[in-house]
Amino acid sequence: MTMKPMKPIGGNQQQQVTVDLSQAENIVCKCGNYSYIQSYFLKRISALMSPTGQEAIVPVQVFSCGNCGEVFADGKDKSSEG
Repeated sequence: MTMKPMKPIGGNQQQQVTVDLSQAENIVCKCGNYSYIQSYFLKRISALMSPTGQEAIVPVQVFSCGNCGEVFADGKDKSSEG
């Protein structure tokens, strides 16, 4: 038996996927703006719900419109959901 580290079967090969972003749809806010700003909601987790048993403050990343400030939820217009 050798003590030399062995390479994993299949190696470290990762497939590279090329995506043409010029063909992707831009997400537009209701106000007509195309740019979004990275923001955070701060959530307070009670000690009873926390896996550590201690109260915690957890940041949740969201994107808000750079013009009107509306938070981008999931890309679906709520009025079109049935």
